[in-house]
Amino acid sequence: MKVNGIIAEYNPFHNGHGYQLKDARRGTDADYTVIAMSGNFMQRGAPALLNKYKRTEMALRGGADLVLELPTHYAVSSAEYFATGAVSLLDKLGVVNHLCFGSECGELPILEKIASILIEEPSAYALALQQHLCNGYSYPAARAEALMTYDASLRCHEELFASPNNILGIEYMKALLRRDSSMLPFTTQRKGAGYHDKEINEKQCSALAIRQACFSGEELSQLKNQMPQAAYEIMTDCFQRMEPVNSNDFSAILYYKLLSEQEQGFSQYLDVSPELSDRICKHLEHFDSFQGFCTQLKSKDMTHTRISRCLFHILLDLKTTDMEQAISMDYVPYARVLGFRRDAAPLLSAIKANASIPLLTKLADAGQQLSEDAHRMLKQEIRCSSIYESTVSLKSGLPLQNEYRTPLV
Repeated sequence: MKVNGIIAEYNPFHNGHGYQLKDARRGTDADYTVIAMSGNFMQRGAPALLNKYKRTEMALRGGADLVLELPTHYAVSSAEYFATGAVSLLDKLGVVNHLCFGSECGELPILEKIASILIEEPSAYALALQQHLCNGYSYPAARAEALMTYDASLRCHEELFASPNNILGIEYMKALLRRDSSMLPFTTQRKGAGYHDKEINEKQCSALAIRQACFSGEELSQLKNQMPQAAYEIMTDCFQRMEPVNSNDFSAILYYKLLSEQEQGFSQYLDVSPELSDRICKHLEHFDSFQGFCTQLKSKDMTHTRISRCLFHILLDLKTTDMEQAISMDYVPYARVLGFRRDAAPLLSAIKANASIPLLTKLADAGQQLSEDAHRMLKQEIRCSSIYESTVSLKSGLPLQNEYRTPLV
């Protein structure tokens, strides 16, 4: 049995994702594909356009065989933690042969070369990194400059450091090297629109362009050729009953959380520095909305995306100690199933026989399957989903979706 593993958000699932699934399966001759997918909150610090169950259905109808939930600890985190958590999850299944991902460059050797430098952290690179950080560069920009300072040959690949899928690809390679994983990397070169492109002007546009079209209230029929038919139908059916979810839908609950904890500060939360905590307290009286507050807090050394992630860490009550506890369990202590294809039964059997972590198909059984710390992490995940679903319910008037009563897809 040959199994591919893919790390994804599918926010939403579009033609490019379908192409990658097919290209990876063709390139590795795989029998099955497992997806480690973010739940209801995204790596860029935003809620998902559609909930995890709808996006799971999109993935399964688009060619995936099994979808597992990537815990929010990693789903709403830096590229390094996002990659490390997801690679850990796939690696622990004991059956995944290839880790497949998209990249703008499509070249594994250069991604592996950069990953090796970042893992080894030679003194010349470390010194250059500190110098650029002291000069006020954001961490991603400082790291890129330090790499090119350390190895001048990387100057001809300068555009690589500004491409989101390349950056994630480097982090996946780092995670594989650190784990000494048996999973082999396989990359599909991204085609069509770039990650940040907002225009609907070609057959493989970006997920960002699709989200922008949804938020703007434009006629959704223009998206029909940008998504597989099943994914398009799932999305349009949802939007007949509700509006797409965005960060500003969480403004009121975020403001209450910030206001209630203003006196003690926020540096106990994941990735929130004392400086950012002070800035939050200083600017809180001018709070107008989630996105507006991100703009107020943005600085030369801290990107809008990182600030948005930090605010979601506070909102979702994700603390530094929670991440430390998760790392002590080797990042992911369980594999929670969101959905699977019925003809993938042999894959599920193989995982149950080979995985080093429990495969969760029923939340009600989690207390018997998990350690106390792992169960605590799962309950945190359920709370995060409840915050998302309650916000959707209040906005749309739809009944609140309960995690314990929602069946697998």
